[in-house]
Amino acid sequence: MRLLLVHPSALMYSEIFLRLEPLGLERVAAAARDAGHQVQVVDLQVLSHGDLRKDLRSFSPEAVGFSLNYLANIPEAIDLARGIKRALPNCFVFFGGHSVSFVARDVLEQAQGAVDAVVRGEGEPAITLLLDAVRDGGVEDVPGIVTAQGHGPAPRMLHSIDDPRPARDLMRHRRRYFIGELDPCASIEFTRGCPWDCSFCSAWTFYGRSYRKASPQAAAEELSGIQEPNVFIVDDVAFIRPEHGDAIAAELERRRVRKQYYLETRSDVLLRNTEVFQRWTRLGLRYMFLGMEAIDAEGLDLYRKRVSPDDNFKALETARSLGISVAINLIVDPAWDIERFRVVREFALSVPEIVHLTVMTPYPGTEIWHTESRRLTTRDYRLFDIQHAVVPTSLPLEVFYRELVRTQAVINRKHLGLRTAFAAARTLSRNLLRGQTNFARMLWKFNHVYNPQRQLADHSRPVRYELPLPPQTEIGDRRELYIHAGPFRRSGRSVRGSASTADPAPRADDA
Repeated sequence: MRLLLVHPSALMYSEIFLRLEPLGLERVAAAARDAGHQVQVVDLQVLSHGDLRKDLRSFSPEAVGFSLNYLANIPEAIDLARGIKRALPNCFVFFGGHSVSFVARDVLEQAQGAVDAVVRGEGEPAITLLLDAVRDGGVEDVPGIVTAQGHGPAPRMLHSIDDPRPARDLMRHRRRYFIGELDPCASIEFTRGCPWDCSFCSAWTFYGRSYRKASPQAAAEELSGIQEPNVFIVDDVAFIRPEHGDAIAAELERRRVRKQYYLETRSDVLLRNTEVFQRWTRLGLRYMFLGMEAIDAEGLDLYRKRVSPDDNFKALETARSLGISVAINLIVDPAWDIERFRVVREFALSVPEIVHLTVMTPYPGTEIWHTESRRLTTRDYRLFDIQHAVVPTSLPLEVFYRELVRTQAVINRKHLGLRTAFAAARTLSRNLLRGQTNFARMLWKFNHVYNPQRQLADHSRPVRYELPLPPQTEIGDRRELYIHAGPFRRSGRSVRGSASTADPAPRADDA
């Protein structure tokens, strides 16, 4: 079959800080192509709706799939699906991805026939079964499928994340993918899943707290084939298992692979496994994203981070000693007052690290969705982007956004202003000589993208599609939140995760 896969447009923060290749969509494309299907990919982060229309005319796909990892992209995807159905009435249109997995039934109803199905759970094991069923019949029996007629069998998980390899060759304008100074930047996945259970996060509920690892040989071989000089390791928490990080490092050393790396991890993992991070600095690890989320014990307890403020600050000192540049994330509680914003600004100015702010947002699939969603002030999908307040703020909304942007602007002047440009002149010059302008544009776009008037005005836009509310049920067994059932059984025994190389992941209370 002719399959066209589509990634929606970039979200607000992607206009400045990063634009990542759609790794999941590339893996789904590879799975379909390996099964003999013709596949094209349109990434609307770097292409336009006009490009999509051209591909629809020239390729005339029999099936079109949208990757919806972010709630804020759902309205755009539904509108595009309507257009596709008008142009190609017999085309099978389906959605898949992390966020839409939690609201599949409601999105189908909102699409009113423009979307034939939603695939819940991982896309790689579902895509070939789905395309076969579209051709031969029996779509309703595909694992993970949701149609207007009901749910199919439970979603399947990959047995190994070694395959399929991402179909990077299908992506156009790869030079437009970047994260901070790493321009251009590819992405890679060493592990999948997270064994922790933070209340604001849905990674653990999606994967059922499973944790799978790529084999060191497969990871190194894939890295060897990446053309970009920079790589973002997309794992939710990098190097939970130090022996796994060491094994990949050994393979890269043997193959003499040299890149610059950016990764995400937790403070306690960095402190416990410092040696593996140190080894990776010799391979090119330069940047790290550390989800501190809060600077006090009360905030950390609220989000069930299971770390202490002392651990966070020790982790910052450790990263500095290793020569790793750190970006910190803090969650802005809508209950903050002017004094709290002032304290956070003082903290951001007192540390050398970059500080990012994200607004606390109850997403479907998270525990706070069930505790906070009844307080929602809006159900406009487009505002669920961690840059807008969707629950009541203690300050008047206009003042909240003023203080939020003021705080972000202070941080911006510290890290993304002219002084930074001069300090980063060598990096800028090198990138510009190669025709890379993403980092240069980032330095001066902040005031255009982030301003309180724009964010406040976003709340006044007409709303066509609203996020559904969860049923009024108390969470008893938290496994009821899972998309995937977690451990699967092989040869009569339970296996944590689903890669043959996976050993038991640390539970949050063990880690």
